[in-house]
Amino acid sequence: MKWILVGGLLALLMLYPALLTLVAVVAVWLLGKPVLVAFGAGIAAGLRLPQLRRWAR
Repeated sequence: MKWILVGGLLALLMLYPALLTLVAVVAVWLLGKPVLVAFGAGIAAGLRLPQLRRWAR
């Protein structure tokens, strides 16, 4: 399912080159905000960490 969505997104970006420019501008704008990058990295790291057990606290 994930690959179908990625393929659909790539097809839209190839059909509408202006959309590719818009996506690139939004990505650069988001990466230019250090707080948003740090927040996203924290969420990504938190999702990969195992849950602490009661005895490990």
